[in-house]
Amino acid sequence: MPKYMYQASYTTEGVQGLLSGGGSARVTATNAALESAGGTLESFYFTFGESDAMIIADFPSNADAAAVSLAVSASGMVAGSMTVLLTPEEIDAAAATVSGAIAYSPPGT
Repeated sequence: MPKYMYQASYTTEGVQGLLSGGGSARVTATNAALESAGGTLESFYFTFGESDAMIIADFPSNADAAAVSLAVSASGMVAGSMTVLLTPEEIDAAAATVSGAIAYSPPGT
């Protein structure tokens, strides 16, 4: 299954919910949301800095990952971004394709 990273930043109201329910409750809620879209939770970490949390998950498709991301954003309690994660082997396959099959001309050439 494709792997994704979701970086979440809580709104003020989202932080209030986190404070009242705790971090473990967010992991439980996240796991339920992922499973409802056919996904599985690999890891969930709270973070310092630009994001408040980082989640690594597997989904059957980009559409399933996007559905969860949209549902989270629609709550108004979390702003985030979903990033597709690629394995080294997927990059090897892409690099092999670039070697002969991709015709690209850089700007100005």
